[in-house]
Amino acid sequence: MSSAAETVGRGMPLHTRMLIGFLAGAVAGIAANLLAADADWLNAVVTYVTNPVGQIFLRLLFMLVVPLVFSALVLGVVEIGDPRSLGRIGGKTLMFIVFVTGVAVTIGLVTVNLLQPGAGLPPEVGQAILASTADGASAIVARKDSLSGMDLLLNLVPRNPLASAVNGDLIGVMFFALLVGIAAAVVSSEGTRSFLGTMQGIYDICLRLIDWIIQLAPYAVAALLFSITAKLGLDVLVQLARFVGTVVLALAIHFFVVFPLLVKLIGGMSPLEFFKRAEPAILTAFSTSSSSATLPTTLMVAEERLGVPRRVGRFVCTLGATANMNGTALFEGVTVLFLAQFFNVDLSLSQQVLVLFMCILGGIGAAGVPGGSLPVIATILVMFGIPPEGIGLILGVDRFLDMCRTTVNVTGDLVGAVVVSRGEAPDPLPENGSAPI
Repeated sequence: MSSAAETVGRGMPLHTRMLIGFLAGAVAGIAANLLAADADWLNAVVTYVTNPVGQIFLRLLFMLVVPLVFSALVLGVVEIGDPRSLGRIGGKTLMFIVFVTGVAVTIGLVTVNLLQPGAGLPPEVGQAILASTADGASAIVARKDSLSGMDLLLNLVPRNPLASAVNGDLIGVMFFALLVGIAAAVVSSEGTRSFLGTMQGIYDICLRLIDWIIQLAPYAVAALLFSITAKLGLDVLVQLARFVGTVVLALAIHFFVVFPLLVKLIGGMSPLEFFKRAEPAILTAFSTSSSSATLPTTLMVAEERLGVPRRVGRFVCTLGATANMNGTALFEGVTVLFLAQFFNVDLSLSQQVLVLFMCILGGIGAAGVPGGSLPVIATILVMFGIPPEGIGLILGVDRFLDMCRTTVNVTGDLVGAVVVSRGEAPDPLPENGSAPI
């Protein structure tokens, strides 16, 4: 019986197991909250069982942050390349990615600030959780509160990138990775090619490790949700529903407002015609939750249905599958601010701008696998003194949100292909003189 049960468990999709873990942890935690909120045995279970399980999962994610972000950003910048060497198409693609990702994150941050989905938790409860969870949170809070806006600007440039990595200052690591990537794109030598091969190897290893670690997510979700709901009860589920609604609303604004405006005003195409022709890629993205898995369909749609020149479609869509993550960047920004509100951590305007900047870079360097953005989100949370245990709140609903943000990511690639191709020469006619399909 046990072997049969294990076989069924292994064959069950990961998102289903995560949902089961989410429900099991939430139901058990709420029941414990209602029946024995202040019991000694409950405190012992949280302290010695569920909290350690959740912390191990989070530490495994933190372990991969620096190598994953550094290698992903270096490779992403090299793939974008030097706009001068890539010429017109490369320059327009680079500007499109940065601009549209910035707009997406801004929409997310504005939506969170207006709707306040994480607000409503009694301040004393949030502060108690904040004080008892994240390691070193008090030191981080003290450090960030003492920094002025000019200090935050100066700290974008690290004195020592290794020290930034050790101290968890992800922004310094990102800035250094950007410079290394730009230099690697310009310098063409045997040593540079070897270095990029090493970066690719580190990136591939990190993706495999993330895949292994994410297999532990159902158990971590159950443990983290039990720890939080045992303390907060039903209130946490109400706020989780508000979080899901906020993310979907922000993604919908970007999808149905920003994309049509770009297609119409810059791409010169009817938005209704664009969405009609892009439907196969949009549906594939929603069903697979993977930009990489959708790439063949995306290329077909760009070239055959949208009429994008082949050289433009292949460059923009292939690059976009790893670097143009509008939906992912938006989701990261909304998640960080939601959890800041949930745990009553007040972020100033300058700190929110820093979050925006980090989410833009995180969107470019996000791993193209399920859960690839979790290490970035977790590190941003710790940087601003927000308990990373809050990730457990969102993992149970992440599958649906992943479907939504992947749809935005892939649609953004097609929008980019249409926008960048405006003014470019069409593909040459085949030898038989007939127009390409």
